[in-house]
Amino acid sequence: KSPKCKCSLQSGRCVRALRRCPRLDPGALGVRPTARRWASSDAPKITTHYSIHPRDQDPRWEGTEMERFADQADVVVVGAGPAGLSAAIRLKQLALAEEREVRVCVVEKASQIGAHTLSGACLEPSALNELLPDWKERGAPLHTPVTEDIFSILTEKHRIPVPMLPGLPMNNHGNYIVRLGNLVRWLGEQAEELGVELYPGYAAAEVLFHEDGSVKGIATNDVGIAKDGSPKDTFERGMELHAQVTLFGEGCHGHLAKQLYRHFNLRQNCEPQTYAIGLKEVWVVRPEKWRPGRVEHSVGWPLNRNTYGGSFLYHLNEGEPLVALGFVVGLDYSNPYLSPFREFQRWKHHPFVAPTLEGGERIGYGARALNEGGVQSIPELTFPGGILIGCSPGFMNVPKIKGTHTAMKSGMLAAEAVFPRLAVLEEDSAPSAGLHVPEYAESLKASWVWKELHAVRNIRPSFHNYLGLYGGMVYTGIFYWILRGKEPWTLKHCGLDSDQLKPAKECTPIEYPRPDGKLSFDLLSSVALSGTNHEGDQPAHLTLRDDSVPVERNLAIYDGPEQRFCPAGVYEYVPTDDGAGMRLQINAQNCVHCKTCDIKDPSQNINWVVPEGSGGPAYNGM
Repeated sequence: KSPKCKCSLQSGRCVRALRRCPRLDPGALGVRPTARRWASSDAPKITTHYSIHPRDQDPRWEGTEMERFADQADVVVVGAGPAGLSAAIRLKQLALAEEREVRVCVVEKASQIGAHTLSGACLEPSALNELLPDWKERGAPLHTPVTEDIFSILTEKHRIPVPMLPGLPMNNHGNYIVRLGNLVRWLGEQAEELGVELYPGYAAAEVLFHEDGSVKGIATNDVGIAKDGSPKDTFERGMELHAQVTLFGEGCHGHLAKQLYRHFNLRQNCEPQTYAIGLKEVWVVRPEKWRPGRVEHSVGWPLNRNTYGGSFLYHLNEGEPLVALGFVVGLDYSNPYLSPFREFQRWKHHPFVAPTLEGGERIGYGARALNEGGVQSIPELTFPGGILIGCSPGFMNVPKIKGTHTAMKSGMLAAEAVFPRLAVLEEDSAPSAGLHVPEYAESLKASWVWKELHAVRNIRPSFHNYLGLYGGMVYTGIFYWILRGKEPWTLKHCGLDSDQLKPAKECTPIEYPRPDGKLSFDLLSSVALSGTNHEGDQPAHLTLRDDSVPVERNLAIYDGPEQRFCPAGVYEYVPTDDGAGMRLQINAQNCVHCKTCDIKDPSQNINWVVPEGSGGPAYNGM
């Protein structure tokens, strides 16, 4: 039986008792120790977050109570996404089968389960079939089996159809078109029925460690900090959640995963991760344009052959004529003038796409980064006290554009590896070291997840050739469709996405058409559809290691690419008060938590940290 604590989460009081613990080392939040040496006293102050300006050096924090309450669970899961919820459900299933009491707590930064979830999504149901074989009887929101597959190469005015042969990665026979946020919410309901404790609205802000260096658990975010970094009268410390083992399923480019990579050197034997940004809209279309079950994908225009990306358009069958459409751009692009958002908007004007949308109404918008590195970029998955699951380490099958099934399976395998290792703790006792469970990595590499990812490992990096898109498609046809990925070599990626931008002077500016307000739209009206909201009086969670770098380097060399790669209008360069120059303005309240800025910033000066819990988008079944 798990030990009791000063304040039990089950009582509900503890979640509100967010206070008191030792002061944080800024390095724990991903800030390099050298960051302060960069600082320029002449630069306007932008960042006020305590990860950059430590509170123990700020006289305004003198006398503030910093102790935190703690609670003990058997397993803590960070992130209530497909991987985290699958792990929690599987743990409880195993405990029920052996009539054991295992306490599983899941913390989630979104205000509601599923509210930060965004994906296409075309779901391969293999993992769901394993986890909950009776999902149909349980009412899982899988309403739209795929009935038609269309793949195209687009030119500016025309479409070249590509036959969707059996065995190609984009073949979706047997899959379902879903609104992933709805599926995640349903998984949350299944978890709660089994006794999993879900805590939406509480962001995991810090990794905690035992004296031996193993992971002890996590701490939730502090609340009640003013925009200038000072404590409000309502300031309360976050709470510590301790566990025998902590599962980190934060999703792509997780805030805590970044800390763990450095602390345990988890990326020493893999390639750097490479990413893409996916932008999505949901439309209600005219009934005569609605084809429930149709799946459409395209590559080509408006991107050039050397920019990886493509589109999707899925026709849902959920009682009204809904379509989900989106655009994905690889973040290894080189032209700093490229705007993924505006590429998405002009794609909708293509003669093959526009007729579906004309006369319809856009009702949803969002964006999220996604992993594209494949097996080459998967880090070490286990370390003392913790495990990485889901899209945090990156199990996405890139040519399929699917990662939900592999994320869910990774969570299930983690649960199956962890469960036999859990000790039965005595009342009021707590472990002095975190469990190391290397069996998880072993079982994952022996599973269909690894086999699937290994077979497609070379498809994404094969696009790095003179012919770009077309060379990659030829490679896919020969080495995947014919040889099923059995070639005796593994191609490499090109390095960090942040290193791929060329100086602006070497690139041609891209002239984008003005949005017409019918098919294409401006950025701010789009963000409004995401339901994004943050407490205004808090330090910006988009922190800068050095406030002078944006103007002196990013603007001077790359013409301020953050104002174009951000899909939410968070970053903009505005004149200084005296009109003598420009400064970076961060509109943190717009942030949709996509993490693109943290990934693509050419100076690697932006460090995304969690805002106060519940902040961010409020997606409705995205």
